[in-house]
Amino acid sequence: MNPHKPAPSAVALAYRAGHAAPKVVAKGHGLIAEEIIARAREHGVFMHESKELVALLMQVELDRDIPPALYRTVAELLAWLYRIEAAQEAGDAN
Repeated sequence: MNPHKPAPSAVALAYRAGHAAPKVVAKGHGLIAEEIIARAREHGVFMHESKELVALLMQVELDRDIPPALYRTVAELLAWLYRIEAAQEAGDAN
């Protein structure tokens, strides 16, 4: 890690159809954040960088639903991810 660069933070969310809201399934700073990011990349999981959203989600306990105050923000993020996935699948089909 670069001593002049702040340690990264990362939060992983999971959502299953039929559940009330996405859950925080992993979170951490520094080496833990780097591992979360590395595993996401390994599995082709799309990532979105937002220091503000990560800071808010870091306050949610593991395996807990995100708070209602973040529903809209996370819904917009999920819609963005679904558009990316759909565009990739359309490109793969051609």
